[in-house]
Amino acid sequence: MGVSAADLPLLLDLIRKIQKGHGPPDYMFDRFLPLEMRLVSGQHWTPIDVALRAAQWLREYRVKTVLDIGSGAGKFCVVAALASEASFAGMEHRPPLVRAARALARTFGVADRIEFACGEFDETSVPIAEALYLFNPFGENLYGREGQLDNHVHLSGTRYRRDVAAVERLLNAVPGGTFVMTYNGFGGRVPAGYELIRVDRELPNVLAMWRKRNGLPLTANQA
Repeated sequence: MGVSAADLPLLLDLIRKIQKGHGPPDYMFDRFLPLEMRLVSGQHWTPIDVALRAAQWLREYRVKTVLDIGSGAGKFCVVAALASEASFAGMEHRPPLVRAARALARTFGVADRIEFACGEFDETSVPIAEALYLFNPFGENLYGREGQLDNHVHLSGTRYRRDVAAVERLLNAVPGGTFVMTYNGFGGRVPAGYELIRVDRELPNVLAMWRKRNGLPLTANQA
Protein backbone atom coordinates (compact mmCIF):
# COMPACT_ATOMS: atom_id res chain seq x y z
CA MET A 1 0.00 0.00 0.00
CA GLY A 2 1.16 3.54 -0.69
CA VAL A 3 1.98 5.94 2.13
CA SER A 4 0.10 9.22 2.18
CA ALA A 5 1.83 12.50 2.90
CA ALA A 6 -0.11 12.65 6.17
CA ASP A 7 1.19 9.23 7.27
CA LEU A 8 4.81 9.75 6.22
CA PRO A 9 5.92 11.46 9.48
CA LEU A 10 4.36 8.62 11.48
CA LEU A 11 6.12 6.03 9.32
CA LEU A 12 9.52 7.69 9.73
CA ASP A 13 8.97 8.00 13.49
CA LEU A 14 8.07 4.30 13.74
CA ILE A 15 11.18 3.32 11.79
CA ARG A 16 13.42 5.38 14.06
CA LYS A 17 11.86 4.00 17.24
CA ILE A 18 12.03 0.37 16.12
CA GLN A 19 15.63 0.74 14.95
CA LYS A 20 16.49 2.00 18.45
CA GLY A 21 14.66 -0.92 20.06
CA HIS A 22 11.73 1.12 21.33
CA GLY A 23 8.35 -0.52 20.90
CA PRO A 24 5.61 1.80 19.67
CA PRO A 25 1.99 0.69 20.18
CA ASP A 26 1.04 -2.10 17.80
CA TYR A 27 -1.94 -0.21 16.45
CA MET A 28 0.37 2.49 15.11
CA PHE A 29 2.41 -0.06 13.15
CA ASP A 30 -0.69 -1.95 12.05
CA ARG A 31 -1.97 1.23 10.40
CA PHE A 32 0.28 0.28 7.47
CA LEU A 33 -1.48 -3.06 6.96
CA PRO A 34 -4.71 -3.50 4.98
CA LEU A 35 -7.75 -2.98 7.19
CA GLU A 36 -8.80 -6.63 7.29
CA MET A 37 -5.30 -7.56 8.50
CA ARG A 38 -5.27 -4.87 11.17
CA LEU A 39 -8.43 -6.29 12.68
CA VAL A 40 -6.85 -9.70 13.34
CA SER A 41 -3.39 -8.46 14.35
CA GLY A 42 -3.86 -9.10 18.07
CA GLN A 43 -4.54 -12.79 17.47
CA HIS A 44 -2.45 -13.68 14.45
CA TRP A 45 0.60 -11.39 14.10
CA THR A 46 3.66 -11.18 16.36
CA PRO A 47 3.48 -8.17 18.74
CA ILE A 48 6.15 -5.52 18.28
CA ASP A 49 7.63 -6.08 21.75
CA VAL A 50 8.09 -9.77 20.96
CA ALA A 51 9.79 -9.06 17.63
CA LEU A 52 12.09 -6.56 19.32
CA ARG A 53 13.11 -9.07 21.98
CA ALA A 54 13.76 -11.68 19.30
CA ALA A 55 15.84 -9.15 17.36
CA GLN A 56 17.86 -8.44 20.51
CA TRP A 57 18.68 -12.12 20.83
CA LEU A 58 19.57 -12.33 17.14
CA ARG A 59 22.02 -9.47 17.61
CA GLU A 60 23.53 -11.05 20.71
CA TYR A 61 24.27 -14.28 18.87
CA ARG A 62 25.16 -12.55 15.61
CA VAL A 63 22.55 -14.44 13.63
CA LYS A 64 22.47 -13.29 10.02
CA THR A 65 19.67 -15.33 8.40
CA VAL A 66 16.22 -16.16 9.80
CA LEU A 67 13.31 -18.21 8.44
CA ASP A 68 9.82 -17.34 9.69
CA ILE A 69 7.56 -20.37 9.23
CA GLY A 70 4.03 -19.03 8.87
CA SER A 71 5.00 -15.42 8.24
CA GLY A 72 1.47 -14.08 7.80
CA ALA A 73 1.34 -10.38 6.97
CA GLY A 74 5.09 -10.02 7.53
CA LYS A 75 5.01 -8.10 10.80
CA PHE A 76 7.67 -10.15 12.63
CA CYS A 77 10.09 -10.10 9.70
CA VAL A 78 9.74 -6.36 9.10
CA VAL A 79 10.09 -5.31 12.75
CA ALA A 80 12.97 -7.70 13.43
CA ALA A 81 14.74 -6.60 10.24
CA LEU A 82 14.51 -2.96 11.32
CA ALA A 83 15.89 -3.82 14.75
CA SER A 84 18.73 -6.11 13.60
CA GLU A 85 21.14 -6.66 10.74
CA ALA A 86 19.74 -10.09 9.86
CA SER A 87 18.11 -11.09 6.59
CA PHE A 88 14.75 -12.85 6.69
CA ALA A 89 12.73 -15.32 4.65
CA GLY A 90 9.04 -15.90 5.28
CA MET A 91 6.90 -18.90 4.33
CA GLU A 92 3.13 -18.35 4.11
CA HIS A 93 0.33 -20.30 2.41
CA ARG A 94 -2.14 -17.44 1.76
CA PRO A 95 -1.28 -15.37 -1.35
CA PRO A 96 -2.99 -12.17 -0.09
CA LEU A 97 -0.85 -12.27 3.06
CA VAL A 98 2.31 -12.73 1.00
CA ARG A 99 1.39 -9.73 -1.13
CA ALA A 100 0.67 -7.65 1.98
CA ALA A 101 3.95 -8.75 3.58
CA ARG A 102 5.96 -7.74 0.53
CA ALA A 103 4.23 -4.36 0.46
CA LEU A 104 4.89 -3.89 4.20
CA ALA A 105 8.59 -4.61 3.71
CA ARG A 106 8.75 -2.05 0.90
CA THR A 107 6.89 0.53 3.00
CA PHE A 108 9.37 0.18 5.88
CA GLY A 109 12.43 0.10 3.63
CA VAL A 110 13.64 -3.43 4.38
CA ALA A 111 12.56 -5.27 1.22
CA ASP A 112 16.23 -5.80 0.32
CA ARG A 113 16.63 -8.07 3.38
CA ILE A 114 13.33 -9.96 3.33
CA GLU A 115 11.89 -12.51 0.90
CA PHE A 116 8.40 -13.96 1.24
CA ALA A 117 7.42 -17.21 -0.49
CA CYS A 118 3.91 -18.59 -0.92
CA GLY A 119 3.12 -22.26 -0.36
CA GLU A 120 2.29 -24.92 2.17
CA PHE A 121 5.03 -25.86 4.60
CA ASP A 122 7.36 -28.60 3.38
CA GLU A 123 10.44 -29.31 5.44
CA THR A 124 12.28 -30.68 2.40
CA SER A 125 12.32 -27.34 0.56
CA VAL A 126 12.79 -24.64 3.20
CA PRO A 127 15.47 -21.96 2.71
CA ILE A 128 18.70 -22.51 4.61
CA ALA A 129 18.85 -20.23 7.65
CA GLU A 130 20.83 -19.89 10.85
CA ALA A 131 17.63 -19.44 12.88
CA LEU A 132 13.98 -20.49 12.62
CA TYR A 133 11.06 -18.54 14.08
CA LEU A 134 7.65 -20.04 14.81
CA PHE A 135 4.63 -18.25 16.27
CA ASN A 136 2.37 -21.27 16.73
CA PRO A 137 1.98 -21.33 12.93
CA PHE A 138 -0.36 -24.32 12.69
CA GLY A 139 -2.71 -23.59 15.58
CA GLU A 140 -5.31 -22.12 13.25
CA ASN A 141 -6.08 -25.67 12.12
CA LEU A 142 -7.59 -26.29 15.56
CA TYR A 143 -9.61 -23.08 15.86
CA GLY A 144 -13.31 -23.00 15.25
CA ARG A 145 -14.44 -21.21 12.12
CA GLU A 146 -14.79 -17.99 14.07
CA GLY A 147 -11.08 -18.05 14.94
CA GLN A 148 -9.81 -18.69 11.42
CA LEU A 149 -8.72 -15.95 9.05
CA ASP A 150 -10.85 -17.22 6.16
CA ASN A 151 -11.94 -20.41 4.43
CA HIS A 152 -9.61 -20.03 1.43
CA VAL A 153 -7.12 -22.70 2.54
CA HIS A 154 -7.62 -26.22 3.82
CA LEU A 155 -7.41 -26.46 7.60
CA SER A 156 -7.91 -29.60 9.67
CA GLY A 157 -6.64 -31.59 12.60
CA THR A 158 -4.95 -33.91 10.13
CA ARG A 159 -3.06 -31.06 8.54
CA TYR A 160 -2.10 -29.74 11.97
CA ARG A 161 -0.54 -33.06 12.96
CA ARG A 162 1.19 -33.36 9.57
CA ASP A 163 2.76 -29.90 9.73
CA VAL A 164 3.85 -30.17 13.37
CA ALA A 165 5.50 -33.51 12.60
CA ALA A 166 7.23 -31.93 9.58
CA VAL A 167 8.70 -29.17 11.78
CA GLU A 168 9.96 -31.76 14.25
CA ARG A 169 11.66 -33.60 11.38
CA LEU A 170 13.15 -30.31 10.19
CA LEU A 171 14.53 -29.57 13.65
CA ASN A 172 16.15 -32.99 13.70
CA ALA A 173 17.66 -32.46 10.25
CA VAL A 174 19.14 -28.95 10.54
CA PRO A 175 22.86 -28.71 11.32
CA GLY A 176 24.35 -28.17 14.74
CA GLY A 177 24.45 -24.55 15.75
CA THR A 178 21.00 -23.75 14.32
CA PHE A 179 18.83 -21.52 16.51
CA VAL A 180 15.10 -22.00 17.01
CA MET A 181 12.80 -19.32 18.42
CA THR A 182 9.21 -20.07 19.38
CA TYR A 183 6.50 -17.70 20.55
CA ASN A 184 3.57 -19.52 22.15
CA GLY A 185 5.17 -22.76 20.95
CA PHE A 186 4.56 -24.52 17.65
CA GLY A 187 2.41 -27.45 18.74
CA GLY A 188 5.25 -29.95 18.98
CA ARG A 189 8.39 -30.50 21.00
CA VAL A 190 11.88 -29.22 20.36
CA PRO A 191 13.86 -32.46 19.95
CA ALA A 192 16.61 -33.68 22.25
CA GLY A 193 19.93 -32.17 21.30
CA TYR A 194 18.80 -28.57 21.70
CA GLU A 195 19.79 -26.30 24.56
CA LEU A 196 17.41 -23.62 25.85
CA ILE A 197 19.51 -20.45 25.89
CA ARG A 198 16.97 -17.64 26.22
CA VAL A 199 13.42 -17.37 27.58
CA ASP A 200 11.15 -14.40 28.26
CA ARG A 201 8.04 -15.11 30.30
CA GLU A 202 7.09 -11.44 30.75
CA LEU A 203 5.57 -11.10 27.28
CA PRO A 204 1.91 -11.97 26.59
CA ASN A 205 3.11 -15.50 25.68
CA VAL A 206 6.44 -17.22 26.25
CA LEU A 207 9.24 -16.42 23.81
CA ALA A 208 12.03 -19.00 23.89
CA MET A 209 15.26 -19.56 21.99
CA TRP A 210 17.11 -22.86 21.60
CA ARG A 211 20.38 -23.77 19.92
CA LYS A 212 21.12 -27.18 18.47
CA ARG A 213 24.23 -28.58 20.07
CA ASN A 214 27.23 -29.32 17.91
CA GLY A 215 29.76 -30.07 20.62
CA LEU A 216 30.95 -26.47 20.93
CA PRO A 217 29.77 -24.09 23.66
CA LEU A 218 28.34 -20.77 22.51
CA THR A 219 27.88 -17.57 24.44
CA ALA A 220 26.23 -14.33 23.42
CA ASN A 221 28.41 -12.11 21.19
CA GLN A 222 30.80 -15.01 20.50
CA ALA A 223 32.23 -14.72 17.01
